[in-house]
Amino acid sequence: MQKKYHEGKMYKWEILLLLWMAYLLNQGDRQVFNTVLPAIRDSLNLTDTSIGLIATIFNLAFAVMVPVGGWMGDRFSRKWVVTVSVLFFSVATMFTGLAGSFFWLLMLRSVCTGGGEAMFGPSNYSILAQYHTDTRARAMSIHQTAYYIGVILAGWLAGLIADHFGWKYSFFIFGGAGIIWGLLILFRMDDRPIGDAPGKQPEDAGTHAAEHRKPGFFDGFKAVFTCPTALMMTIGFSGLIFVITGFMTWVPAYLQEEFGMSQADSGFHSMFWTYVAAFVGVLLAGSLSDRLALKDNKYRMYLQAAGLVLGSLFLFFMGGKGSLLVMYICFAGWGFFRAFFDANTYSVLYDVTPEHLHASCGSVMGMTGFAVGSLAPVILGAMKQSLGSLSAAFPVLGIIWVVCGVLMFIVARISYKKDHEKARI
Repeated sequence: MQKKYHEGKMYKWEILLLLWMAYLLNQGDRQVFNTVLPAIRDSLNLTDTSIGLIATIFNLAFAVMVPVGGWMGDRFSRKWVVTVSVLFFSVATMFTGLAGSFFWLLMLRSVCTGGGEAMFGPSNYSILAQYHTDTRARAMSIHQTAYYIGVILAGWLAGLIADHFGWKYSFFIFGGAGIIWGLLILFRMDDRPIGDAPGKQPEDAGTHAAEHRKPGFFDGFKAVFTCPTALMMTIGFSGLIFVITGFMTWVPAYLQEEFGMSQADSGFHSMFWTYVAAFVGVLLAGSLSDRLALKDNKYRMYLQAAGLVLGSLFLFFMGGKGSLLVMYICFAGWGFFRAFFDANTYSVLYDVTPEHLHASCGSVMGMTGFAVGSLAPVILGAMKQSLGSLSAAFPVLGIIWVVCGVLMFIVARISYKKDHEKARI
């Protein structure tokens, strides 16, 4: 009976739910740190630069480990890679609440949590794509909403917990929730072989899996860096992550220091307006992308390029001395247009890379993006410390998005169709 259910049409939506919640906790754990950052800094007597260094090393640890996660996802059980990752980063999050010095905060938050989360992404998206063949864009868009809800929920709830009980309890509660959900994944997700998808004949799935059973560690690097569209996708993703990492790390502190907000209020408002708008944007962009792709797949990348350029306009205005209302409008506009990129990230990458290397290629893109993005917290922290305010950083972030958006449009126009056809051979 259970096997029949797992082959049915509803099970793929249960898979989406399991991965959606795991992704929410994955992103929520990251935002907990950003929300209570000033309290951690003051409690442990750290500087803005040193607290930014913790976020930077987190992203570096993520970047170093994500290719390993992608390689494991293409060689071993993706269910077990996802399950172990969720349990590991959740335990590390809990123990972060016990950190009493810069060293232990660095080890538990940056190395253990960052490294554990790196194992999650490649297999997470590959499992989702494996189950959702005819509903892939819709499933990816719904899945992306977990990110937005996760950072809003974590931004508000972590601040509220910290205001009432102290910052340590924010880590205890979010880490504990992740452990419970990881155990649920362990018992509810089946262990479908790579290459086996709903609707495939067993013998076809077995032949496909055998043909590509053990990809090499560097195969994903070769596939991404020798494909112009995948390479440009990776560059654009790096620009996206640099700006998002800098924003999410420092904007809660910016609202606390510039507008006198509490931890709960700054955690909520820094994420709510951005990600409610992004929630609407990603569903709109996912639906629009599928329709436009019927004409030509390169329209997916056009949407991403437009999202970066239009989103950058709101970054330029964030650095002004306007009211909170203006700031919230900028947050919302930025979030709405960044979702045009989010909705198409893996659809574009999977369009132009071989199916049996999707986890590896996703990990290469993630490694590069988070290595570049890891520089944002410490760079912005140093700018804030030297200039006394974060205002001057917003226009710099806007310029990065404009450059990436223009380059993505050019490459999509020149190379997308050829790369898409090559990947299907």
